[in-house]
Amino acid sequence: MKKLHLFVTIGIVMALMLAGCSNSGGNKAATESNSLSTSATASASASEPAKNVTLKIFNIKVEIAEALGKLKQEYESTHPGVTLEIDTQISDQYVTTLKSKFTGGEMPDLFNVGGYREMGVWAEHLEDLSGEPWMADVVDSAKPAATVDGKIYGFPTALEGVGYIYNKDLFAKAGITKVPVTLTELKDAVNKLNAAQITPFIVPYGSWYSPGVFSSDNPMAKQSDPDQFMADLSGGTKKFADNPLFKDFLASVKLELANAYKDPLTVDYNGQVTSFATSQGAITVGCNCTQPLFDQVTPNMNLGMMPMPINDDAVLNDKLFVSVPYYWVISKSSAVKPEAKEFLNWLATDGAKYITDEFKFVPPFKSMKVDPSKLGSLGVDVKQYVDENKVLSGTVAKWPEGVIVDFGSSLQKMASNKIDETQVLAEFQAAWDKLSKK
Repeated sequence: MKKLHLFVTIGIVMALMLAGCSNSGGNKAATESNSLSTSATASASASEPAKNVTLKIFNIKVEIAEALGKLKQEYESTHPGVTLEIDTQISDQYVTTLKSKFTGGEMPDLFNVGGYREMGVWAEHLEDLSGEPWMADVVDSAKPAATVDGKIYGFPTALEGVGYIYNKDLFAKAGITKVPVTLTELKDAVNKLNAAQITPFIVPYGSWYSPGVFSSDNPMAKQSDPDQFMADLSGGTKKFADNPLFKDFLASVKLELANAYKDPLTVDYNGQVTSFATSQGAITVGCNCTQPLFDQVTPNMNLGMMPMPINDDAVLNDKLFVSVPYYWVISKSSAVKPEAKEFLNWLATDGAKYITDEFKFVPPFKSMKVDPSKLGSLGVDVKQYVDENKVLSGTVAKWPEGVIVDFGSSLQKMASNKIDETQVLAEFQAAWDKLSKK
């Protein structure tokens, strides 16, 4: 297991399953700043004297910043003596800020960590949560990524689905009656959208995050054995340039770029949310986690989640990528660990409505019920894919640290016509070779 001093000197970037996050024009907390900071003082406990405890929470999901404000008010009213101090940071800046907090001796009590590799990096600084009462209710698929040496260190935030988000009304206007599950069908849909004078894609390449995480995971997760393929890449027996799925993937990227709204390099996450929510394009890449931001710009949009086909294998492509994007973890050095554990226990029980109704997350807990009218159309689609077992596990959390940044940068170069597909795969290879050795 890598020690955190290596993490501090080298740095890592958040990986997941599933989510990339920035802010929306409809989210006042997110548009005025990349962080949400709130605090208040609670009254004395009914059962014991007021503790006047402050629980510092560092959150990566800017989409739930507003809902966390509501949660804070309820939690403090039901837990006198406890103050929640919540700080929310955009995902592509989160790790840098977290490293600064760690090196500066200002670690939050509760914060977000990705699974697998990243959990291993942080594990020696985290509280073991294996024996917490809510652990028995966690779905089995959410546990391995948070497990290090037989101990589970994370509270799963959600089951997050990644794929294409599409505007059903614009599809209907263009005469598209079937969700495309092959590249040929996707090309046909693009042609119909163009014929109806509807821009097919909104491509957010203004940051490395979306191409480096959401897009690049597509061909990796579709390998017949992703773990073995990644091991072979690290061992030097496999090459990106020789892999048919990565070549297919770049053909789908070319389709997006050739039919994109504006210059993709000028579209960041904020621009992606705003332009898509105002129907400037019919398809964009992302996760169901963005539902609250779309709702803030244009409520009640008729949206859906669909696969991201890269070739004509309908069975392979008719799937979403579903995994836990991040876990809530507790700092082992926290002076308020009992209060942090109580917060997680409350979130899994009495506060479960925030996960399903306010955050609009597909819950990673067996007993949590979902109200489709509150979950949102994107979450409903993800849950249907999960129920039908039409899912693949995201692989980003298992990649060498830093690779997502290099992958995203290479695709940005492709978008600006600085390199071609062959050079993209060569850069992917160079990045993997370099970073897998660390």
